[in-house]
Amino acid sequence: MRASALLLPGLLLTHLLSSCHTNYAELPTFSAERKLLQVVVEMPAGTNHEQQYNPATHAFERHHEAGTEEVIEFLPVPGNMGFVPGTRVATGIGSAEAPLTALVLAETQPEGTILEVTPIALLTLDVKGALQTVLLAVPARPAQRTLPDATDWATLNQHYPGVRPSLSLWFQHRYRPAETRIVGWKNEKEAEKYVRSRMQ
Repeated sequence: MRASALLLPGLLLTHLLSSCHTNYAELPTFSAERKLLQVVVEMPAGTNHEQQYNPATHAFERHHEAGTEEVIEFLPVPGNMGFVPGTRVATGIGSAEAPLTALVLAETQPEGTILEVTPIALLTLDVKGALQTVLLAVPARPAQRTLPDATDWATLNQHYPGVRPSLSLWFQHRYRPAETRIVGWKNEKEAEKYVRSRMQ
């Protein structure tokens, strides 16, 4: 048997596997089975590397500026940063839109993990004059929570009073502090309302 004939099944399998990438951009906002809000992890908790899902390539790609990889020059991400699929919000760059950014307070999860979450707050930032909104959430499954008593905005502040100022400080330093301002925090009801208003 010719060597090329032996290679054909392996090449076919490789092609099939490479074409089976999940298209995270087309996932529903809420899970089909449990009807819970979903977040796709782009930056695992504990990383300092800025990266984002590229729907054109179906890959998680590191950010580069002037040929240099962007790194957060502060503490690592304090949760799993990602996006809510099926949503669109203004990015502040012309008329560009992107999915709603989310931060899930939980142990580190690999990029591409799809988490069912419970919204607990909505943070609005002013970065260089452009408003940015971030959904704050915890895993819907209690066993995945690192803050077991935080199920909404009131319990987060009551049981873990240091979380809000810590996150505010981190977001201000993710960018340049002089160019970033905390506009305000809203509770879980406002967060849920905002998500639904941004669904495609």
